[in-house]
Amino acid sequence: MESPKANTSHHQVEIAMETEVHRVVAPPHRSTLQKLQTRLKETFFPDDPLRQFKDKSWKIKLLLGAHYIFPILEWGPKYSLKLLKSDIVSGLTIASLAIPQGISYAKLANLPPIVGLYSSFVPPLIYAVLGSSRDLAVGPVSIASLIMGSMLRQEVSPVNDPILFLQLAFSSTFFAGIFQSSLGFLRLGFIIDFLSKATLIGFMAGAAIIVSLQQLKSLLGITHFTKQMGMVPVMSSVFHNTHEWSWQTILMGFCFLVFLLFTRHISMRKPKLFWVSAGAPLLSVILSTLLVFAFKAQNHGISVIGKLQEGLNPPSWNMLHFHGSYLGLVIKTGLVTGIISLTEGIAVGRTFAALKNYQVDGNKEMIAIGLMNIVGSSTSCYVTTGAFSRSAVNHNAGCKTAVSNIIMAVTVMVTLLFLMPLFQYTPNVVLGAIIVTAVVGLIDVPAACQIWKIDKFDFFVMLCAFLGVLFISVQDGLAIAVGISIFKILLQITRPKTVMLGNIPGSDIYRDLHHYKEAVSVPGFLILSIEAPINFANSTYLKERTTRWIEEYESSSDDENAKKKSGLKFVVLDLSAVSAIDTNGVSFIKDLRMVLEKKNLELVLVNPLGEVIEKLQRADDAKELARPDSLFLTVGEAVASLLPTIKTQSSNYV
Repeated sequence: MESPKANTSHHQVEIAMETEVHRVVAPPHRSTLQKLQTRLKETFFPDDPLRQFKDKSWKIKLLLGAHYIFPILEWGPKYSLKLLKSDIVSGLTIASLAIPQGISYAKLANLPPIVGLYSSFVPPLIYAVLGSSRDLAVGPVSIASLIMGSMLRQEVSPVNDPILFLQLAFSSTFFAGIFQSSLGFLRLGFIIDFLSKATLIGFMAGAAIIVSLQQLKSLLGITHFTKQMGMVPVMSSVFHNTHEWSWQTILMGFCFLVFLLFTRHISMRKPKLFWVSAGAPLLSVILSTLLVFAFKAQNHGISVIGKLQEGLNPPSWNMLHFHGSYLGLVIKTGLVTGIISLTEGIAVGRTFAALKNYQVDGNKEMIAIGLMNIVGSSTSCYVTTGAFSRSAVNHNAGCKTAVSNIIMAVTVMVTLLFLMPLFQYTPNVVLGAIIVTAVVGLIDVPAACQIWKIDKFDFFVMLCAFLGVLFISVQDGLAIAVGISIFKILLQITRPKTVMLGNIPGSDIYRDLHHYKEAVSVPGFLILSIEAPINFANSTYLKERTTRWIEEYESSSDDENAKKKSGLKFVVLDLSAVSAIDTNGVSFIKDLRMVLEKKNLELVLVNPLGEVIEKLQRADDAKELARPDSLFLTVGEAVASLLPTIKTQSSNYV
């Protein structure tokens, strides 16, 4: 039903009548090729990366091109000893965190612990040359490790066939790098925008809980543990194997977990003490290793890593699988882990870039992360990206450039060459505690509360991602959340918002009648605002909805004289928010005009934008849609120009 405000008499509606009427004109003529070039440029090059090359000599263009591809060439010549001192401090600090995390995350991916250290050596060197972020600390991350391990383990056992599992991990990393770098080269980064903030918050929280629950195997000393990732099978496995629980393991795990969480709490409360939580994992590894070695705890139920291979990364290009029955598996795993790690890396890089007031090029980051994973797959590394915990430590430690990644890589190199025997007695329970402490920060309760406060549908999407990850699987939970988000977008496209406008008395301003209480309907006018592009997906709905608005208006008065005096004469469509229109949209406008003519009503269009008016004029063979007296720049001009006609007609009935 129409608002009761619609029956307001003429003298109650004060409308500015002095408004000068301006005519709507079509944009300047452009060829189809010019329009296509503009559309492609706005779609794939919104940042216009070529603008810096305009009006430059070929030498300057060559230099700028090298700077664009290799950012290190831009800041490298300006590098100083003062910057190096800061980067050495931050590089050594993140190395103390990267070494235990690398070993832990490799085990999370069901890979040999040494692969985690390999992945903390080569990729940071590649990123230091190609990356555009000063703060991003590169290495393995928990979520990508979890996804890769769970997806590959569904078809290949890392225990029964470890060589094949390792080959599939390297192959998945290669395809992840191909996908990531392709997005950057083709400038298709908008694809990862389908992972909305709500989706990522729910996904990260669910994955953090799953990762933590998986560590119960190490924290409790269980030897026979489920291979499934859901919450129900994991908890069932925990309580069905209570006879395998080891009190020695539980005691050690509890002590170190409390210690790590306490140091994390200190650093969160006092950011200047970032080094407390940054050094805690390495200190835990050292202390626990000494305890195990001194008391021979491995003979009392505490499992240890065992002997690790010394030396730098061996080549692994001969282990890549590009054919066979597992090709589909590695492509799918590479795609999923590539998207997740890319999203995390770019989000982290942009976050810290905003804090230091500099720009991070998303497409450059995709290329850098993709190429370092391609190179990494050939040097015994698995999927790596920018880790939030390490990047936060790097930022707080005062890093100035990507040289901090080089310092970290050199430190890992020294560890690989000379210190590997020291990790032989490192207990797995401490690695589990390190993982739990690292992923706890991924559960963002305040952000979830904020989403609930702002948008209930987004909260529903977040909840679907969270519960899907917990009770189905990591990749299925993510797919469900993305699917619901896309459904939301489609719903907004197919059912665009259409509102009835009324006049703010004493002005020529028109606003939503249900939003502004002071707004009143103008007798004789049905003023509608369409707030979305008009296309094949919504033209039928808009036609039905507009027809219903008209029927409601005409049936709102039972008094015949009132109908004669204030009956509907004009249907005004405010197209200010209609950014585009297609063939179906044009047909909707034409069909609506024909329907209104049969009812002795007139269609008036307000402020059709350039593309819209151009297409309407092309399709208007009878020159009816684009008549000057049916096109106006504002609703106020339309009403001011047409209202005298209604008043004249009304006076004839008196």
